[in-house]
Amino acid sequence: MNRHATAIWQGALKDGNGTLDTQSGAFAKQPYSFKGRFEDESGKSGTNPEELIAAAHAGCFAMQLSHFLAENGTPAEKLEAKAFVTYGPAAGGGFEITESALQLTGNVPGIDEAKFKELATKAKEGCPVSKALGAIKVSLDAKLA
Repeated sequence: MNRHATAIWQGALKDGNGTLDTQSGAFAKQPYSFKGRFEDESGKSGTNPEELIAAAHAGCFAMQLSHFLAENGTPAEKLEAKAFVTYGPAAGGGFEITESALQLTGNVPGIDEAKFKELATKAKEGCPVSKALGAIKVSLDAKLA
């Protein structure tokens, strides 16, 4: 199975801008820019690659965990997974992504905290996006609601 997205960029790095389109159409001409990526901490100037990695990681992790919880006989009523991707200047110049920190709150009837954390850790290690992020630190903070 393959998925694709298209990036169009026009202009130089700092004063240029671009758009992102996804195969599904979930993003169509979604704007992105230097300001949105490196200067706007509010995140309101458009998307950026790191935000999209965070969304992919949170979504993949939540789906993987839901599978493990169902296999355990304790399906989740709700999983709220957030991924916080950290990036900044690299030692040798440029920028780099250094971490994806997963924060999870789960509403899972019939499971104890220890088993929940065990399955969440298994999902963190097993989800395809976590595996793809193997070059960076991936952390997890999991709790039951």
